[in-house]
Amino acid sequence: MADGLLIIGSSQAGVSLATSLRALGYDDPITLLGDENHRPYQRPALSKEWLQGEITNESLMFRTQEYWDEHRIDVVKNERIIRIDKNDDGSGVAHSMSGADFPFDRLALAVGARARRLLLDGVDLPGVLYLRNADDALELKARIPDVRDVVVIGGGFIGIEAAASLTRMGRSVTLLEAAPRLVPRAVGEETSAYLLDHHRATGMDIVLGASVRRIVPRGDRVGGVELADGRTVPADLVLVGVGVIPHTELAESIGLVCDNGVRVDESALASDGVTVAVGDCANLPNPVPGAPAGDRVRFESVNNAVEQAKVAAYAITGRREEYAGIPWFWSNQGDIKLQIAGLSTGYDRTLVRADPERGKHSVLYYRGDRILAADCVNHPLDFMAVRGALAKGLSIPHDAAADPSVQLKSVTVDPAALVAAD
Repeated sequence: MADGLLIIGSSQAGVSLATSLRALGYDDPITLLGDENHRPYQRPALSKEWLQGEITNESLMFRTQEYWDEHRIDVVKNERIIRIDKNDDGSGVAHSMSGADFPFDRLALAVGARARRLLLDGVDLPGVLYLRNADDALELKARIPDVRDVVVIGGGFIGIEAAASLTRMGRSVTLLEAAPRLVPRAVGEETSAYLLDHHRATGMDIVLGASVRRIVPRGDRVGGVELADGRTVPADLVLVGVGVIPHTELAESIGLVCDNGVRVDESALASDGVTVAVGDCANLPNPVPGAPAGDRVRFESVNNAVEQAKVAAYAITGRREEYAGIPWFWSNQGDIKLQIAGLSTGYDRTLVRADPERGKHSVLYYRGDRILAADCVNHPLDFMAVRGALAKGLSIPHDAAADPSVQLKSVTVDPAALVAAD
């Protein structure tokens, strides 16, 4: 019997690859292998709805065991691969820390990324936590009833989402961000300012330009965070969210080219032309139509994990498809939902569409007359209009969009019409 496909990594990208292959009629054995002692589950809700007790453990699960059995996908839990012996034809054997061996005819890497660790005195004190997986979330949730003061280090999406959840749960939260604004890598200044004002209004203390010197103890556990200016912020719990580092160790060990992730082509094929890599661990050609030649990106999003996995599934079945599309993201932060369509890189002007009475706030990003992206807070219609326009190669004229009462979908035009008008 054939050994089939081994997918290392059972989060969103790995699950999407396995299910996409079965949908395409792929009939070889599939092993979906994870290093956690949990069934494959959804991670985004860990810092939000699950942490706040709004959804159950079971609702996090991707599929029932009946689904996996019916589709002949062998889900293996709690096996950490430490070495891979791979042949030139792409087959080989993966060796687990437990001593188990997993032979394969073809390999897929969906190994994701790990939380970036702080290198400071005091980071090993009890009560200093990270939030990347279910075990991290379980420990955080178990500690919450016994804490009052929480310090969150990092003002990216994970940090803000967790801080907003903890604020809603009645904790006194201080968020420390080293940059001069929130989420500086993902949104522009107008959106950062909106998020800052909103979260401060909920009672969250946000310190920008914060330089953390060390974590200070209180007895044998965490007691606070000392800043470079000499202040110490009291803390019963410190949650660190300062980004992630893609897992590339296994890929490097088998000779695959890596650079901020496993380097893949438009079809999700790694440098050996056989192995595929998908999700947070993959560094891929920018999929946005019209992106500069040679431009590469690494996404950390559900949308990318799902869509890139579909392309990888085609490659495994012998059909080459290029991953092309409009990236989109979302972030639930307390009572607001931020949705992002497109990539704002290279914009030269913005347009703010604000409706304070309804709590809606959108920022549109333009390069010249062409719309590139939008950040939409509690404004799904704006998000869908921009996402739809970008997907169809259309634009939304800056002047026509300036009136926040105008539905963006109604003013979407072909860019050629803008050139003709000039």
